[in-house]
Amino acid sequence: MHVTHLTLHDFRSYESADVALEPGVTAFVGRNGQGKTNLVEAIDYLSRLQSHRVAADAPLVRAGADQAVVRAAVVKDGRTAVLEVEINPGRANRARINRSPLPRTRELVGLVRTVVFSPEDLALVKGDPSERRRFLDDLMVLRAPRLAGTRADYDRVLKQRNSLLKSSRTGRGDRELLLSTLTVWDDHLARTGSEILAERLALTDALQPYVGKAYETVARGASRDDAVIAYRPSFDLDGATTQPELEKAIHAELGRRQRDELDRGVSLVGPHRDDLLLSIGAGEQHLPVKGYASHGESWSFALALRLASYDLLRADGDDPILILDDVFAELDTDRRDQLAGLVADAEQVLVTAAVGADVPVVLAGARFRVGGGEVTRDE
Repeated sequence: MHVTHLTLHDFRSYESADVALEPGVTAFVGRNGQGKTNLVEAIDYLSRLQSHRVAADAPLVRAGADQAVVRAAVVKDGRTAVLEVEINPGRANRARINRSPLPRTRELVGLVRTVVFSPEDLALVKGDPSERRRFLDDLMVLRAPRLAGTRADYDRVLKQRNSLLKSSRTGRGDRELLLSTLTVWDDHLARTGSEILAERLALTDALQPYVGKAYETVARGASRDDAVIAYRPSFDLDGATTQPELEKAIHAELGRRQRDELDRGVSLVGPHRDDLLLSIGAGEQHLPVKGYASHGESWSFALALRLASYDLLRADGDDPILILDDVFAELDTDRRDQLAGLVADAEQVLVTAAVGADVPVVLAGARFRVGGGEVTRDE
């Protein structure tokens, strides 16, 4: 899979941009603030309908414009499709394939698959559980795009249920009606939450060997047993693993925690409260990465998570597009060379760097200069 052409209209700093791309390595080089990351961010947005830099869509639209458009020609298995998304902050976004509108924008998710390495990846290790939940869910949806709908349904249910719980704290309204309505939302939360939970558990198991292998490669002197990931749910699952078993377990826990939820006015049970535990160490002596790992070890673990994602997607039968967004400037020489060597044979690698010297020699390929709103290919 690779992108052959990228077109932007009013996306970030670009009033318009047209960039012809090709398989192999392409580097975008320019000073900070010149727009090189905006180019790769646009391609990643087509993959997930989310930015790896900001949580909302509004910053993606150029100042003074009402909407932004990202369009890319994508080649997969020898066939080309033109994917397009129209970003409308405050209104519904729109998506098209080969100029034909899609009924739902989320149907675009996963048609082009990307794995992004960026300085923000350190938050996977040192940040809040929400960072790791997002990591799992993004990968989950790329592997099974239908789950984008489940994820959206769960977010909607959680919002509605939290609103109901919050209203219960005011003491207003019919309590019997409130509890009856809460039961309905409990059913929805258990159903959608159990599907997400089952997928996350399976994904964690599938990802573990790839994480160990990647960590062994990027961390000096490490073995593949030194890096461990484990899923930590918000309550004891008591051996439940299948979706029906997990749905029943969530229902039971919702019943047990109902008084607490009514008192606090917030949902305390479900995958939105879970975490992915990251541990390093030798033998049985594993410790949490957060709080115990050095800066270099933390970077190695973050890189291992991204490399593992890439390898898992590749094992599914399709090379994702690799995006290395200003990451080499953050790494020491050894990790820089290790990472470059591991990804050099990918079908398409897009690199951004402030200076050309930051791009390892093994990633030689097409190079574009980015500055002053222009994207110019070096000859």
